[in-house]
Amino acid sequence: MKTSPARSRPVLSNDEILAQVRSILESPEDDVHAALAKELLSGMLRLYDAHLNLLDLKIVNRAFKELRHAFRVFHGYRDRRKISIFGSARTPSDDPNYHLAFQFARRSVEEGFMVITGGADGIMRAAQEGAGRENSFGVNIMLPFEQGPNSTIADDPKLVTFKYFFTRKLIFQKEANAIALFPGGFGTHDEGFEILTLAQTGKSEPQPIICLQAPGCDYWDEWKAFITRQMLDRNLVSPEDMSLFKIVNSADEAVEEIRVFYRRFHSIRYVGRQLVMRLNSPISSSEVAGLHDQFRDLLSEGTFELRGHLAEELDEPDITRLPRLTFTSNRRSASRLRQLIDYINRI
Repeated sequence: MKTSPARSRPVLSNDEILAQVRSILESPEDDVHAALAKELLSGMLRLYDAHLNLLDLKIVNRAFKELRHAFRVFHGYRDRRKISIFGSARTPSDDPNYHLAFQFARRSVEEGFMVITGGADGIMRAAQEGAGRENSFGVNIMLPFEQGPNSTIADDPKLVTFKYFFTRKLIFQKEANAIALFPGGFGTHDEGFEILTLAQTGKSEPQPIICLQAPGCDYWDEWKAFITRQMLDRNLVSPEDMSLFKIVNSADEAVEEIRVFYRRFHSIRYVGRQLVMRLNSPISSSEVAGLHDQFRDLLSEGTFELRGHLAEELDEPDITRLPRLTFTSNRRSASRLRQLIDYINRI
């Protein structure tokens, strides 16, 4: 195994690569990890056979390397819940929203969360100062201005730098258990609307999406007024879509919103046509029966049922003990599913 002088990391020899490929190919058929690795290898070979131009191959290679590195960085912290925080890199340290970001991050850490930011200045720096280096991830982007890492996260092993926005945004969403949006520019709206789109279409797991503004600031109030006037009133979004986010004016209120979201709700998983909602604490049979009257529109057939874990969930042994609420979902409205979660948390 040689070392690349430019990057000081191991470069496998041809014999080492062949040995690893042989090991994957000879793995048992029921080895799911090896099966996926075989599929990846096959895809790479097809890319090469397609005689794509050099730029296409460079894009695939760079995206793959960025994701591989990010997955490795986050893997060691997979048992810690995290909050992705978005906001302007231009917010000065004397801005009330800067202080709010600092307070929110500090309170989040006290509740057991880590924070993920873009790793730059402004709101991002405030959040990482509040959380502290040991509880922070930086998901930075290579830009000609504004986006160098802040002093709190610079040179930390939990700082990941991306060339592509799409790989960076994937990590922001994949690793987050809650989203916090502070006032910001085009980038914040890009990230915020993508988060909301994924939530609305059911392409992401349900999670709190919180818009924070300091007392006296009307940033998100004006934004919501635009959403209401130009989208809701024109029937471009549904009334229940407005429940996907909440506007708050204090760190305590934001943290409470997250805490209440996970009061009873733990996570969801689809097993075939069944939606399995894992709960931190059970609800009664009479309460389950009451769900049918209020949320029957979520059903494609049958009704809501309480049960234990399904056989397909045995690959998550740490949560098999949790009670389940299951139903055959029509998958038509992720926003209504969010309302069901809120209802169950309030019981």
